[in-house]
Amino acid sequence: MAGCSSCSTSTGTSGGCNNNGTCGTSDCNKMNAFDWLSHMGIPTVDKFDIVEVKFKGGRKEYYRNVDFIPLTTGDPIVVDVPNGHHIGYVSLQGELVRLQMQKRKIKNDDNILRIYRVANQKDLEKWEEAKNREIPTLYRTKQIIDELKLEMKLSDVEFQSDNSKATFFYSAEDRVDFRELIKILASEFKIRVEMRQISLRQEAGRLGGIGVCGRELCCSTWIYEFKSVNTSAARYQNLSLNPSKLSGQCGRLKCCLNYELDTYMSALSDIPEVDKPLLTEAGSAKLQKTDIFRKLMWFSYNNDNNWHSITCDRVREIQELNSKGTKPTDLKNNHTRDIEDQISKSNLELEILDKKFSKNKRTKKKKKSRGDGNSPALNKEAGNPEPQRQKNNPNQNQKRRNNPSGRIPRTNPPQQSAASKPASPQSQEGGSEQKPKNKRNNKRRFNPKNKGDQNTGQ
Repeated sequence: MAGCSSCSTSTGTSGGCNNNGTCGTSDCNKMNAFDWLSHMGIPTVDKFDIVEVKFKGGRKEYYRNVDFIPLTTGDPIVVDVPNGHHIGYVSLQGELVRLQMQKRKIKNDDNILRIYRVANQKDLEKWEEAKNREIPTLYRTKQIIDELKLEMKLSDVEFQSDNSKATFFYSAEDRVDFRELIKILASEFKIRVEMRQISLRQEAGRLGGIGVCGRELCCSTWIYEFKSVNTSAARYQNLSLNPSKLSGQCGRLKCCLNYELDTYMSALSDIPEVDKPLLTEAGSAKLQKTDIFRKLMWFSYNNDNNWHSITCDRVREIQELNSKGTKPTDLKNNHTRDIEDQISKSNLELEILDKKFSKNKRTKKKKKSRGDGNSPALNKEAGNPEPQRQKNNPNQNQKRRNNPSGRIPRTNPPQQSAASKPASPQSQEGGSEQKPKNKRNNKRRFNPKNKGDQNTGQ
């Protein structure tokens, strides 16, 4: 069977814990390191003899390979510890270990302990028995802490592989007197007890979890050295100072606030500092918001809800005017002439639009009037005189005398044929059909009471 090319094994099985992704240690993805120099031909004479070994919770320590045992990344090995031995996994070896030691400021001296051997099956079975005691011991220890009313939080317990020592990891804000606790634990579990205080960030790294970004916690994957995070990092990035949003699972400020802080600091160097409101004739303008990367600043007059955005150069210009004792008209204009020019430009645009729409209306009216043959405009253009009403018609006056009530008789007039109808001057010239007279001609024009006056005037 061919060996695995990725981990350089000859048995064909996977390296590491050999559980193919179902590891019970829950440490396979914590603090992983990639040996990118493994495929390069480095002389064996100058090979670095110190190996990086990973333990439970992502803890890493360095041991010397005195016997030059052939090791592969992920192999379980037995290492020397004070008063016994322990089992860990090889995480890194070669020249990269030298760089890691320089980074963590660890000296290459006689204090580095040695590697005994590669762990056999008997060593792994004994170590498995010791790990099975961790969870019951953790629960029982928490009960004892509650009984003693100690202000401390127990987070994890790690048993040594030779089952001779247990390390209790706890976190506390103040100093804790746990001498009575150590006596009770040693007498109950028959084991040497070591109490180790860790910070809340280290506790979150040991427990692990998923952050709000959807990825594993940085403290449990690659961060081994924690730096202090201040609220000023959130202020520089214009983040809301909400503790629930800025704090991580450890209850402290998120470590990722420091990631982009340098970029924000370099961008803030081009943005002016606004310590007091900008003075304008429209009122004092207070800073409400700053877009750091677009270099825009929003101001409002007298805490108004309307915000006005201006550039950083304009802010510097207004600050220089205020230092000289002058006030601009508003945030965007220095003098009223600028405003008058803007108003005149807007008026010109409105006049142009009015002329444009007035021309369109005239053309539409002309198009409609061409379709009507009886329109007065067409008659004037064609030279046809407008038919005028006959004012003093004797026949009409005679009818009014005979019918003083002014009512029109209902007798149907005799129908005339089309040939006998008199042709109007319009029909003779334009050839259009004669239209009936308006109803206004049939209405009475004078009051019947003044009938005698009308006759006398004639």
